[in-house]
Amino acid sequence: MSDVAGGDPPAVPGSERPGSVVIVAPMRSELRPVVKALAARPTTVGEVEAHRGRTGRREVVIGLIGVGPEAARRATERLLDALAAQETAVAQVVVSGIAGGIAEDIAVGDTVVPDRVLDLASGRSFEASPVPGRRNARTIATVDELILDLDRLAAMAADGIDALDMETAAVAAAAGARDIPWTAVRVISDRPRDGLLDDGIMAMLRPDGSVDPVAALRHVATHPGRLPKLARLGRDASAAAARAARTAVAVASSL
Repeated sequence: MSDVAGGDPPAVPGSERPGSVVIVAPMRSELRPVVKALAARPTTVGEVEAHRGRTGRREVVIGLIGVGPEAARRATERLLDALAAQETAVAQVVVSGIAGGIAEDIAVGDTVVPDRVLDLASGRSFEASPVPGRRNARTIATVDELILDLDRLAAMAADGIDALDMETAAVAAAAGARDIPWTAVRVISDRPRDGLLDDGIMAMLRPDGSVDPVAALRHVATHPGRLPKLARLGRDASAAAARAARTAVAVASSL
């Protein structure tokens, strides 16, 4: 496994901005390790369910935003607006989660802290806020579908895209519209070229990213040969989410 700055970073003192850090995660499997790392407690922000914890002197508010650009945008907006209504300043938004790697030099387990995120649907580009002690040198593209066409993915990689996710550009748009800096921590959980993914993966997920057991059982019953691949995907995704959470918390500590 590799990291742009070399491993899970320690907290690095930086020029501190007032306010809380908001860490958002698309799926519950990505949210849980953040909550655990901060020993965060359930709370509500207005009518929005969240968790609160601390890292050093910094309060951290943790929110679940769901899978896909539209769900992520709406959930991020609700959380940020609820915090604003409570007159809680937000120093930075951090996305924590997994991603699919498409660059040739990227491997499962690598941590990507992008300096740029592209919204492939709109063509918009978003620049991430620099993180103290970390050299951001990757590009992520946010998509609204699972892309498995290897020729299409190779063309994206040739254009300088290192990894794909389904939420970061939407979070960046919501934060940017409110003049809040943002960054993302994505750990590579899979590479389409490894042949572990298929269209059935998305059909097994609920809107919050949790697995629908009925859909999963139906998929396995119909495609029993997929079970070992699904098990590997699950292990890699769990490890990637845990690594992303550790790094996101370290980023929050460094601000």
